[in-house]
This record gives sequence, C-alpha cells and structure tokens, in this order.
Amino acid sequence: MKWCHIPVAGHALLGVADAGGSIELLRLVGSENTYRLQPFSSFALEKQCLALSLDWSTGKADRASDQPLKVISSDSRGQLHLLKVTEAGPGLQGVATWQAHHFEAWIAAFNYWQTEIVYSGGDDGLLKGWDTRTPDTSIFSSKRHSMGVCSIQSSPHREHILATGSYDEHILLWDIRNMRQPLADTAVQGGVWRLRWHPFHRHLLLAACMHGGFRIFNCQKAIGKTPAPSKHSSCASSHIPLTLLGPHEKEHRVNPRRSVVLSD
Repeated sequence: MKWCHIPVAGHALLGVADAGGSIELLRLVGSENTYRLQPFSSFALEKQCLALSLDWSTGKADRASDQPLKVISSDSRGQLHLLKVTEAGPGLQGVATWQAHHFEAWIAAFNYWQTEIVYSGGDDGLLKGWDTRTPDTSIFSSKRHSMGVCSIQSSPHREHILATGSYDEHILLWDIRNMRQPLADTAVQGGVWRLRWHPFHRHLLLAACMHGGFRIFNCQKAIGKTPAPSKHSSCASSHIPLTLLGPHEKEHRVNPRRSVVLSD
C-alpha cells in the first residue's frame, strides 16, 4: 500500500497492490467526524499473477500541472506495468507492460526527478533501470546485490541519489550517474523489505528489516561529502558507511560488513 504524495481531485488517494493481481485505488472521504476509504478505480494487471508493488510518480510532491499522474507496478511473473491515472475518470488506464525479470519482480519505483525513468528489482538478484518511452531494453542492469532486490526508493531531496535493499541484508546508496559501484554499502540484520526517505529531513532513511526491525540511518556523510563518482572509479573503492541512529538520536557507526543491533 502507498499513499499518493499529493491530493487527487481533492482527496487523499491510497494505492493497493493485491494478491489477486490488481491495482486498487481508494479515496479517503470524510463525513462529520469520521473518515472512510472509498473505492475509486481498479486495474487487473495479468491473469494468474500477484501484484507485488506500486509507486506513484509524485514523490517530489511538486508535480507540474501538465505532468501526468502515473503508477508503476510489478508482478510475480517478472513484469512491470505502467499505468496512468485520469483524475476525472475512469481512473486507471494501462500504458505499457514489459518483461523485466526472469522471476518475481519484487519492486518497481520511479525516479522522482525524471518520471520517464523507473527502476526495478527482482528475485534474479538484478537491479535494473528503464526508460518507459522505450521499455524493451534496460538502460542499466546491476548485479551488485547478491540476492533478490526487494526495495528501491529515489530520494525526493537529492536528484541523483537512489537507495536499494535486498535479501542479501545490505542497503546500498547509489549516484545514478554511475551505477558501476554504490556510494555506500551497509549491512543490516535481515532482508531489507522496505526503504523510505524522510519527507523533511533529507539525510534520514528508514529501513524495514526482516529480522532487525525498523532502523533509521543518517546518510549525510555518504551523500553530502561524497563527490559524484567518476566513470573511471574502481569497483574496489572503499564505501562510506551509513550511521545508524539509536533510540535517543545517538549515532552508532555501522561497519559495512557487520550487523549492528539497536540497543534497548
């Protein structure tokens, strides 16, 4: 489930990717002192598949009036689905569908700064980038994660920054101008099922880890003090670790190759 970052036709809009292989849109409707979710639109992706993820093209929350509202979704057959939201109705419309991964496509996400570009992660261990105007061929394919890629989010604050997480229990930060190596590589406890950038504090990244619980990382040193990587950078270059924030804003250094347990 994911809320649209901006109101649509005067309502907050919730997108749901469900096990029936559909994308459902629900409007938050208020009446007196109560609120309820009202069905707005539904779109069936494919027969005999599970809808596994969705993302809105509105991550920067300042969409231009002429910019179309779009949804990208992934499914259990390894496909990506680009949908358009017509605010006046009938709602969701299919734009393009293409094969992205050999196995489950766990996650799909927009580049919030250039919404023609989307990213995907699959159970084949690949992180891929796509130009939705020519989706037949990926614009990059990375094998840097050693297991299935299951979380991706573009930073709404820094144009070229991308965060990814995997069943390999690592969070990677990337500068998308050079996908040969990540800016940061930090190990956590458990697969990284979800990643979210803080809406206001631009360096804070929330991670939902399968065994390690929820963790908040300060990415300022990795992002703010690291220059744009050179095209000739060595893949063996050292990475700047992320800083794990504890319960009272205490900072713990995170060794890129070791897990750190949050204190009680």
